[in-house]
Amino acid sequence: MFLPNQKVVCVDGKFPLGIEKLYSELPKEGVTYTIRDIVPGIGLTGEEGETAVYLCEISGPLNAHGIERGFRADRFAPLETTEDEVEEQVPAAMPELVPA
Repeated sequence: MFLPNQKVVCVDGKFPLGIEKLYSELPKEGVTYTIRDIVPGIGLTGEEGETAVYLCEISGPLNAHGIERGFRADRFAPLETTEDEVEEQVPAAMPELVPA
């Protein structure tokens, strides 16, 4: 699925009418976000079994138990990177350790 700090793009920005009353901001289709955490989710009608994500850029409201509401993970896809971007992300080689 996803990992914390992974960049994703919203592929489903269609939300049920009225949900904007719960959230101060909703993900927008085509916009890039950063995964903050991945958690078991519960749908708006109480059904379990979804996977939810928290985003660094948007904080969800707290539910009745004080737990943040996330967004369904299937609303997002991994951000595609180009070959050049991948090369930039490769860390420099670690120096060899010298025995003490």
